[in-house]
Amino acid sequence: MKAGSCVAIAVLLVATASGCERGERSPAPPEEVAAQPEAPHFVGSERCGACHPSEAAAWRASHHAKAMQVAEAKTLLGDFGDRTFAAGGVVTRFVRRDRRAFVRTEGADGAPHEYEVAYTFGVDPLQQLLLPLDRGRLQATTVAWDARPASAGGQRWFSLHGDESVPPGDPLHWTDLAQNWNASCAECHSTDVQKGYRPTEDRYETKWSEVSVGCEACHGPGSRHVAWAAQPSRAGDDAADRGLVVALASDGARWVLDPGAPIARRSAPRTSHAEMDACGRCHSRRSGITEPYVYGKPLLDTHRPALLDAELYTADGQILDEVYEWGSFLQSRMHAAGVACSDCHEPHGGALRAEGSAVCAQCHRAEAFDVPEHHRHTAGSEASRCVSCHMPTRLYMTVDARHDHSLRVPRPDLAAKLGTRDACTSCHVDRAPEWAAAAVARWYGESRRREPHFGEALHAARSGALGAEGALAEVAADARQPAIARATALAELAGWIGEASFAIAQRAAADRDPLLRLGAIEALQGVDPTARVGPIAPLLRDPVRAVRIAAANALASAPASEWTPPDRAALAAALAEWRAAQMANADRPEARVNLGALHAQLGERDAAHAEYEAALRLGPWFVPAYLNLADLLREEGRDDEAEPLLRRALEIAPDSADAQHALGLLLVRRRQMPDALAALGRAAELAPANARYAYVYAVALQSTGEAERALSFLARVHGERPGAREPLVGLATLARDAGRLAEARRWAERLAVAAPDDPRAAALLREIDAGTVSP
Repeated sequence: MKAGSCVAIAVLLVATASGCERGERSPAPPEEVAAQPEAPHFVGSERCGACHPSEAAAWRASHHAKAMQVAEAKTLLGDFGDRTFAAGGVVTRFVRRDRRAFVRTEGADGAPHEYEVAYTFGVDPLQQLLLPLDRGRLQATTVAWDARPASAGGQRWFSLHGDESVPPGDPLHWTDLAQNWNASCAECHSTDVQKGYRPTEDRYETKWSEVSVGCEACHGPGSRHVAWAAQPSRAGDDAADRGLVVALASDGARWVLDPGAPIARRSAPRTSHAEMDACGRCHSRRSGITEPYVYGKPLLDTHRPALLDAELYTADGQILDEVYEWGSFLQSRMHAAGVACSDCHEPHGGALRAEGSAVCAQCHRAEAFDVPEHHRHTAGSEASRCVSCHMPTRLYMTVDARHDHSLRVPRPDLAAKLGTRDACTSCHVDRAPEWAAAAVARWYGESRRREPHFGEALHAARSGALGAEGALAEVAADARQPAIARATALAELAGWIGEASFAIAQRAAADRDPLLRLGAIEALQGVDPTARVGPIAPLLRDPVRAVRIAAANALASAPASEWTPPDRAALAAALAEWRAAQMANADRPEARVNLGALHAQLGERDAAHAEYEAALRLGPWFVPAYLNLADLLREEGRDDEAEPLLRRALEIAPDSADAQHALGLLLVRRRQMPDALAALGRAAELAPANARYAYVYAVALQSTGEAERALSFLARVHGERPGAREPLVGLATLARDAGRLAEARRWAERLAVAAPDDPRAAALLREIDAGTVSP
């Protein structure tokens, strides 16, 4: 288990004696298991091991079994021999007394304090420590033990932040939310976690059934299975699933390597997603939408997984931020062919089913692929390993090199176009992608992979290129593309959507794949709320929870006149689920801002104020809470109260384009134009991809008599992002208003080329041709 590899780490009540007092719930006694088979509950991994000794032995040696452990001599890997470590201006001391381990370091108040180590967190290649704080919180240290061998640079204390100073009050400080165990990491480091957050008291009563990732973390509560196994005939109603809540047994299909075939085929298509859902619950970048977790449900009924968002993945889908494996693997041809996690990884121990490239040779004939004629490197070398080219690594948490599971064919030609990494120049660091692309062409000739890639469409959208809408629509409509890539293209369409792409989003809203339906909802956020109702309203009754609540959130602002009574009832039910999903994360400021925004949309101003203020109590550093509360005050005519909030947001995050823009608009309303222009200009500079910010800044310049400067600025923005519409609208409008009709017409014509469906282009051309100039 990757130590501390969660995006936000979570917390629990820690006492000093028995397992139950430490927050555990003891497995039911045997007689209770037999007496209540109708109510599945957890029995513990040791109970499973009685009948499954080989699986239990593999599990005991796994990272899962050591994901979180009570701190004691045999589980603590670090040196507690009165050792000190200094980084970022903070000295941390590690000591052992009376067979207990202690850490002395800077606390939330900035002063040094001593904390007893309650648990270890992870085991390889690093181990963090979990320290108890008040209100039921358990926090993960950001000074960790490098568990690698000394020969690899390990066996030392190190800081996850390097030598960067992270002061108290910063969300990344070890005492703050990013290192809080209960908030999210508990779910994936223990079994049957019940977070138990109490919002009114801002405290946790977190419990679990097993401290580590046990058998039932994947298979679900085992009491029915135990009862089934105890039946002499092992027959009855539960015989088909053997009483298991999560059925992960093989479907009987095999991988068959036909004579002469280079790659194996599956003897029957995979029909169950249970394994991917079970693994994806923790091996994906996602947010929970239920509390507690319900075993046996599809992944999107309990979680909302991230798409290939720009801050998480490169445009061509390579791992960038900590995204784990699920989103990458969904892009792969392996997944499309029916490969699942357990085809490569033995599921109980987690190890590969064969060493090195032999695991690939299970399905890829070695004589065809594990030879220099294919990999073009010295046989037996590190570079000749399949993973070196097809699963390159990225370093996380300073010492943790993680493989990209998209299993991609190296495309240095794409890297040259998109500015992304490629496997070739990751090793040949003194060479350019063009050099690698030429080598690939020379080696493999016309048969090499060079078909269009979804990354080109995503890059076009994110760089504001001409033709971005069409490229995105083409990917979204192409059933040959991975569903997660198509869904991402749909989500990107929100900023580009026209008549043709609207039709594609409508069709995607009815697709059988829930990721496509989610992507369609994102795309349709780009149209007027009234226009959304038709394609999205049916999704309020979708069988998948993540889709229902996304639909509800998208339609919350639709006018009441658009609703039939049955649809209004469906909206109310789905909004209730959406609120419950936010309350499942009520310990996070993001969720409270989401709730506040919904209340504001519904005109429930007092409730909106309460949620935004709750968000600020939870995360005084969370800038969106300041911005949303300031906007609510603006709507209420209370700019005097909003301005301090915006200025506080800029003290926290001076480079927040959103905060600069909001402050600029407030200053415009106050007619403080010099300061307003400075803030609006800074927002446009900080967020060059936000064409709206550029447009607003230009209009503000024009309003102060600086039309030439406004036109020059927008022309520069257009040159950098030629497909963006707002700069072209601004250029045509400002030139028209200045009486420069020929110039205005040229800009309007460019808008018509960039966005043929945009009605503003036709309207501008009519006005210009009529020789009219708006006042």
